[in-house]
Amino acid sequence: MKKHILIVADGRSPTTQSWIKNILSSGYQVSLISSFNCEKPKGLAHFHVLPIAFSRFSTGAKTNGKKIGNVSGIKKLVKRFTPLLQKFRYILGPLSILKYAREYQKLVAEITPDLVHSLRIPYEGMLASYTPKDIPLILAIWGNDLTLHAKGSLLMRFFTKRSLTRADGLTSDTRRDLSLAVDWGLNSASPVLWVPGSGGLDLDAVEKTQDFNNYFDIPKDTLWVVNPRGLRPGSVHQEVFFESIPEVLKSRQDISFICPSLEGQPQAQAWIGQFEIEEGVFLLPKLPQSQLWALFKKSALFVSPSSHDGTPNTLLEAMACGCLPILGDIESAREWIEHGRNGLLVNPRDPHALAQAILNGLDQPELRHHAAIINQEIIKKLASLEVTRPLIEKFYSQFIA
Repeated sequence: MKKHILIVADGRSPTTQSWIKNILSSGYQVSLISSFNCEKPKGLAHFHVLPIAFSRFSTGAKTNGKKIGNVSGIKKLVKRFTPLLQKFRYILGPLSILKYAREYQKLVAEITPDLVHSLRIPYEGMLASYTPKDIPLILAIWGNDLTLHAKGSLLMRFFTKRSLTRADGLTSDTRRDLSLAVDWGLNSASPVLWVPGSGGLDLDAVEKTQDFNNYFDIPKDTLWVVNPRGLRPGSVHQEVFFESIPEVLKSRQDISFICPSLEGQPQAQAWIGQFEIEEGVFLLPKLPQSQLWALFKKSALFVSPSSHDGTPNTLLEAMACGCLPILGDIESAREWIEHGRNGLLVNPRDPHALAQAILNGLDQPELRHHAAIINQEIIKKLASLEVTRPLIEKFYSQFIA
């Protein structure tokens, strides 16, 4: 009989969807408790939604292709005041876990998994900490779970420590967090695995990606600079990115700045007006995975000015597509990028430093060429499905042999 793994995660996330697809391919039976309303991923044995931490008010929440509830006005406010509301979520979000804990335990009793794997600590891992003791629980740390969110409030600290103390094992997309987790309560003897948050890249699918469908009138005779990180207040400094653009355009006009997932965002529109860069910036909607890969292949630079981050899947995908990374100079970025060799690292809060890095990357085609060769080899060696899938299977077998 197939071993049954229950995933607790944001079902909308491409990372979640990729992880589920990967472990289904390994022969496991898989169920999902999603923290957000979403379409049911294919191949699941069970699917349920528990809208913890007020996720029902998230913009774009859907199920069966339809909007959930009559909350469109509230969602518009959420989009407009995201940075401010994040602070309230740090206080009220953990409290919402208490509301859903009993319902979660009932679902676990109904699903009867052999293993529970939560793909993020806030707030899915906090919910999963209520998994009955006789069922192994693995937590995944993505991005800034420990370096940013865990410090957001006293309640965030408490529930983060509770989650890691309960966990029987840990997966992380950075080596840094494997050690930080012990400081936050993980048993130092617990099994751990360093692996991309998506479970690994399907390099064959990346290779087969077709040309980018340029429905957005982006000038083809310009060099494309892509920043796909969306709005992530407190971690990705998009205000710095937009402030750097005028300095870049003052030196070179043959550049287009492309920002998937920022179409319709009032804050992004405000920055464009503030810095008078209407002609050089293109705010795109969220793109299908294949189109994002095609965009990376077309682009010269990938820019992510982060001060808190893990290993973004978009970074690994951009590296696989030969796009030169320019990142905030932080520990997790240095796990992948050596400054001046296969990418550029800058102070993520300094617009001038970022502008100069962008210009340096554009002015050095040889650097871009050699970095592309190095990065594609790194991804093949460390982040391809061919490498990661056996590691994940071996890791799971420690809990459900």
